[in-house]
Amino acid sequence: MEFKFNLSDNYFDEVDKLNSKLNDKKNISKETLKSLKESTNLEWTYNSNSIEGNTLTLRETQIVLEGITVGGKSLKEHLEVINHDKAIFFLNDLVKDKEPINEWNIKNIHELVLKKIDDANAGKYRNENVTIKGATHIPPDYLIVPELMEKLILSYESWKKYHPIIRATLLHGELVKIHPFVDGNGRTSRLIMNLSLMKSGYLPVIIKKDKRLDYYNALDKAHITGDYTDFIKLITELEIEMLEKYLKLL
Repeated sequence: MEFKFNLSDNYFDEVDKLNSKLNDKKNISKETLKSLKESTNLEWTYNSNSIEGNTLTLRETQIVLEGITVGGKSLKEHLEVINHDKAIFFLNDLVKDKEPINEWNIKNIHELVLKKIDDANAGKYRNENVTIKGATHIPPDYLIVPELMEKLILSYESWKKYHPIIRATLLHGELVKIHPFVDGNGRTSRLIMNLSLMKSGYLPVIIKKDKRLDYYNALDKAHITGDYTDFIKLITELEIEMLEKYLKLL
């Protein structure tokens, strides 16, 4: 399927200008940067888990990350918070060490997402067929998942011709389209998209819980028609939002 993007030639000018402005900032204190990253990681973990049905509030998510158990909430919900936070730290290590985005690292990230929740499937491609709840698209047969994942990584390398936001968005969209795992595909795909953004010098974006419908609709449209315009616009808006937040606080 051919990809379609209905974007003006100067569509990324604003986001690139803001990113350059942030990168030009000098003498940022380590304490301020640490505080910003902690705040971002908390919101990222909370929203990504909430999209998938986790009922912990933002405050409860913070409490869990401080090592405190929240009464009335399941062990699975606690583990989803702890695991996602550890996955973010792993992304930062991959960026720092200039590690590539490959099948090995995608599996490692997925393994962190499902650790102690479903160890039998953590970091392993599915061996059964699945459906995506509420989506029109039906994921491919499990037998061809390894082949499709290999092709995805090769395609990702060829997408260097695109703007980094397009490249990251395509990676997320095509990864979740394959739906390589039994569970945890959404969280893993959002982590991988942000890994791509971070490796390209951009900030990770947070798809808010209240944007869930727009997010799902944009993904479904991309999967059925190959038109990624709505999804790219959504991620660009979120990147601008994040850059503006950082610039305001710095």
